[in-house]
Amino acid sequence: MKIRTSVQVALIVGACTVLAPLYGPSMRARAATPQDDLDKSFKSIAGVLSLLEQNYADPISSEKAIYQGAIPGMLRTLDPHSNFLDPTEYQDMQRKQRAQYFGIGMLISMDGTKVIAMEPFPGSPAWRADLRRGDVIVAVDGKDVTKKDSAGVADMLRGQRGSPVRVTVMREGATDPVTVTVMRGAIETSLVDAFWYKPGIVFLKVTSFEAQNVASDVEAALLKLDESKIKGLILDLRENRGGLVTEAVSLSGRFLRDGQVVVSHRGRAEKEQVFRAKANPLAQKYPIVVLVNGNSASASEIVSGALQDHDRALIMGENTFGKGLVQAQFPLSEGAALLLTIAHYYTPSGRLIQRDYTKGSFFDYYYARKPVQNNDDVKSTDIGRKMYGGGGIAPDEKFEAPKPTLFERRIYNSSVIYRFASTYFGPAKPQLPEGWLPDNDLMARFKDYLQSRTAPPIPFTDAEFNRDRKWLTEQLRDEFYLRAFDKKTADRAQFLDDPEVQKAVENLPKAESMLSQADKVMAARRQ
Repeated sequence: MKIRTSVQVALIVGACTVLAPLYGPSMRARAATPQDDLDKSFKSIAGVLSLLEQNYADPISSEKAIYQGAIPGMLRTLDPHSNFLDPTEYQDMQRKQRAQYFGIGMLISMDGTKVIAMEPFPGSPAWRADLRRGDVIVAVDGKDVTKKDSAGVADMLRGQRGSPVRVTVMREGATDPVTVTVMRGAIETSLVDAFWYKPGIVFLKVTSFEAQNVASDVEAALLKLDESKIKGLILDLRENRGGLVTEAVSLSGRFLRDGQVVVSHRGRAEKEQVFRAKANPLAQKYPIVVLVNGNSASASEIVSGALQDHDRALIMGENTFGKGLVQAQFPLSEGAALLLTIAHYYTPSGRLIQRDYTKGSFFDYYYARKPVQNNDDVKSTDIGRKMYGGGGIAPDEKFEAPKPTLFERRIYNSSVIYRFASTYFGPAKPQLPEGWLPDNDLMARFKDYLQSRTAPPIPFTDAEFNRDRKWLTEQLRDEFYLRAFDKKTADRAQFLDDPEVQKAVENLPKAESMLSQADKVMAARRQ
C-alpha cells in the first residue's frame, strides 16, 4: 500500500530526513578567503537584505530570508549533501539519533487533506489505547485539527511524560467519532529486526543507521537467537539511506577480524582518520550475503564496502547510491546547525565511495543516476578481486527484480488496498488467526471492490487480475497483517516471499567459499 501524498511523521520526530551520515562534535570554522574579501562579501549580503526589507512589495522576515534563502543558497553551490537545519529540524534530528522520545508512539501521515494514523507502535500508549491504522485524527484535546497538516498535529500530540492527551478520530464504519485518552510515555524505537528465515539461516534487516542504538540492537537480536547456531546470515540494507558512521563501523566490525580497517576519511582541512574493527568472536565463522539497492547510501555503503573489501560477505543486488561525503555538525546561534561536508569516505582498500556530482544538476545526481565504473580508481580485495571506486559499491552478484506490470503499478500507486482493508474491518477491532492468508472469497470481494471503484477507477481485465493474483494476495496479506498484528509481522511475511532473499540464500555457498579463501590468505600473511 502506498498513499502517494503521504508525508510520514513520527509523533515526536519531525518530518526532516537527513540522508547524510553525521560525524563528530562541532568543529571550528576556518576562513577560506582573505579577511578583506570576507568583509566585502558580508557587506554585500547585508546590503541585499537591507534592499529587500525596504523595497519588497510585501513585508519580509529577515529570519526567512537568511534561514530559507541565503544559507541554503550558499550550500547548494557546494555539494548535494551539505545542509542547513533550522532549530526545529536540528532538534528533531537529535531526537531521532537518541532513539527514545516521549509521546504516544504512533506514525501519522497525510492522506489528501486528512491526518491519519498509519502505525501505532506495538506496546506503545497509542497501541494500548486502541488507536488503529486508518483512523482519521479530527481533534486533539478537543481542538479541531482537520485543517492542520501532520506536522502540526504531531506538535499537539507531544508533551511531558505521564501527561494525558485526548485524541478524537473518525473510524471507517463508525457513525460517531471515537475519543480516547492516551498517557504520553517513553517510546523506544528500533531499526533492527532479526529472525530465523529457515533452519540455520538468519535474516537481519537494518532499516537505517540514524539512531545510536543500531549496533547494540543487532547484538541483542543475535544474542536472543543464539548466534552460535547460525550457519549463514542475510543482511538486508536495501533502502537503508545511512546515518551515523559510528553505528556502521560497529556493525561492520563485529563481522571482521579485530583491528581490520572498516573505513577511513580525509579532506582538505582534515587529517586522515581510520576506523578499525572490534570483532565479535561468534560472528567470524558463518558466511554472509548483503542485499543492497540504489537507495542504499552512506553508512550502508561503509558496511557493504568494508565486508566486500575484506571478502567477508558477498554483496548482492544493485549498485548503491554513491554517497561518501562526511558531514560535520556546526551548531549555530538560536539552535540551528550546519551539516557541512569536510571529507570523503574511502573503503578499506582505498577506493572512493562518492559518486561524481559535478557533471550535471543535483536533480540528475539524485534521480537520473547511472552505474559508474571509474577505471582510474581500481583497488583489490584481500584475496585479489578487482573493485572500482567513485561510484558507490557495485554488487558481486547483480539481481534485477522483476518489473511490475501496468496493473500492479496502478494498484501500488493508489491507496486502494489500504482503503479496502478499512472497509473490510470497519469499526471492529482487526483480528486474524496466525498464518492467515487471503482466500478465494476475499479475492472475489476485492475484485468486486475494484470494479465498483469510481474515484479514480483502476481499469483491469480478468486476465490481468488472474495473472497478478499471487502479487495481489501478498499485498492484501501484508495490509491485513499491519492491522491485525503489526509492521514487523507484515514485513517478515513479505521477506519470506521475496525472490531476492531466496536468491541470497542460494548464494550463501559462494560467500562461504570466498570466506574460506580469505581465511587462507590471512593465515599465509600471518606466517
